Amino acid sequence: MHYKELRLKKETVDFIEINKFTELSKIQEAVLPYAIKGRDLIGISKTGTGKTHAYLIPLMEVLDADHNQVQAVIASPTRELAQQTYDFAKVMQEVNPNLRIQLISGGSDRQKASEKLIRQPHLVIGTVGRIKDFFVDEAVLRLDQAKILVVDEADMILEIGYLPDLDEIAGRMNNRLQMMVFSATIPLNLRPFMKKYMHNPQLLNIQEDPKFNPRIHHVLVPIKHKKYLDMALTLAQTINPLLCLLICNSRQDVAKLAEMFQEAGMKFIELRGDMSGRARKQAMTLITDHKTVFVIATDVAARGLDIPEISHVISVGFPSDLDFYVHRAGRTGRTGREGTCYALYAVKDEPNIRTLIKSGIHFEHQAIGENGMKDLKPFGQTFIRKTKQEDIEITKLVTKRIDAVKPGYKKKRIAEVAKIKQKKHREMIRASIKEQKKTRAKMKQIEGKNEQQ
Repeated sequence: MHYKELRLKKETVDFIEINKFTELSKIQEAVLPYAIKGRDLIGISKTGTGKTHAYLIPLMEVLDADHNQVQAVIASPTRELAQQTYDFAKVMQEVNPNLRIQLISGGSDRQKASEKLIRQPHLVIGTVGRIKDFFVDEAVLRLDQAKILVVDEADMILEIGYLPDLDEIAGRMNNRLQMMVFSATIPLNLRPFMKKYMHNPQLLNIQEDPKFNPRIHHVLVPIKHKKYLDMALTLAQTINPLLCLLICNSRQDVAKLAEMFQEAGMKFIELRGDMSGRARKQAMTLITDHKTVFVIATDVAARGLDIPEISHVISVGFPSDLDFYVHRAGRTGRTGREGTCYALYAVKDEPNIRTLIKSGIHFEHQAIGENGMKDLKPFGQTFIRKTKQEDIEITKLVTKRIDAVKPGYKKKRIAEVAKIKQKKHREMIRASIKEQKKTRAKMKQIEGKNEQQ
């Protein structure tokens, strides 16, 4: 569908065109008609498929700069994601300078942010915790009149533990609230919240979009007798990425791996949820300015990264929630680019790997060699040593390349295998007969000697 078929107002068309969209993505195409009509909806789509503009475009359509009140709220799980959404939304003001958009997130100057709220913005973008502070606790932000609540990356809000705060925010907003929930997955624990506030929501589940499908090479790397962090450092020193993201399962692992990188003289940036706002902002600036090659982060911190230049991801072990592995891999190969996700694994991770394989992920299997990465036999494939000549000949026959498939080749191959087996069977019989003849001759010789005596 082309966006001009929707008969959008001029400002919305200008907003689309200034973002250089030639056509809508699948999730945007699905969301717009329902969002503009005020329907509650749940948008499920993979990372990097255009979810942010799937709600910014309809907001551009319905926001009215003449109404001096908060009309819409976008709640994000992390500061980075809120900042990136705000940066995207700021383009709205190029189309309509009268629109007021306010970023409210941790790390920003609290006093200045509070002062700006003397004149209420039309659109509020922020983290759940800081929105609750200003709306519920301090009452300087008037969200009770807002009619639209966008919940972005809802599964991460649940994972971080901000769902009770979001519940308190939504419970104090307009009774006729339009809620739009966007996420890569919808965990079961999120459903009671949605059932409480959403009215007959439209489910829009977009699994594939050819324009945005990531081309990710998933590579398993066994750690064997080493530790995850030691192997992560060795792998980072082996590959040659444009920008590599290393994702650990805990803040402690991030801190330890950062220390190891520091000792090894590696150029890296560390991202953790407990960093100060200033430190996080400085880190993001260094990343976007291409001043680093490696970024070490937790799942939560990594979810806020939307950087097309990430060429490699190293998953330092597997997360307890396997959906998070998909999110990790989704940091690379964005908007149709190619990327590689290395997954370090131990024996204990093998059940998780099999689960991911069943879900459709194809893994290559490699190890770190003296001259870079080297291929291993496919994961889970057992090797049977073939010592018999018969087995060796049959294996060569079965596995040899067929340049041109001819009619009846399967029957011919079966016949050739049977011929090899029959030949070996006859050779065995002949050897047995020969051995028997030798034994008989020897027995006659012994009997002859006994008669002479």
